[in-house]
Amino acid sequence: MRRWLRERTGGDAGQVTPFAVLLIVALLAVAGLVLDAGLALSQKVRALDIAQAAARAGAQELDLYKYRTSNVAELDPARAASAARTWLASAGADGEATATTTTVTVTVRRTSNTQLLQIVGVRQLSVSATATATAVQGVTGPNT
Repeated sequence: MRRWLRERTGGDAGQVTPFAVLLIVALLAVAGLVLDAGLALSQKVRALDIAQAAARAGAQELDLYKYRTSNVAELDPARAASAARTWLASAGADGEATATTTTVTVTVRRTSNTQLLQIVGVRQLSVSATATATAVQGVTGPNT
């Protein structure tokens, strides 16, 4: 019977089953998730590094008049936000910076170009990171 079927259908040599095709596509998708998620995570870490550095740069902009007259470390919000934005620009990063008299908050946005997920139409992954820095006066305890 098998011989008769092979003769009638020309044999099964060189045929690929739909299961094998679906399995290959699924394996490529999983490999794409692993590779491209790792690349996106790397971009997120880089964005966080830039955000933290920019926030620290902004947190150095004290209101010197207030500090000298009353010995209170408060930030000059306009100068602090400007210093953080300048740091972002020097790092070539896209983001925003805001400041109050106590904290500087910086958000950085980056995109990661995909490698394998382009097969399924995903060209870029967007990531963002936010960091906050506070002006602190003196040492108040361990790790502060």
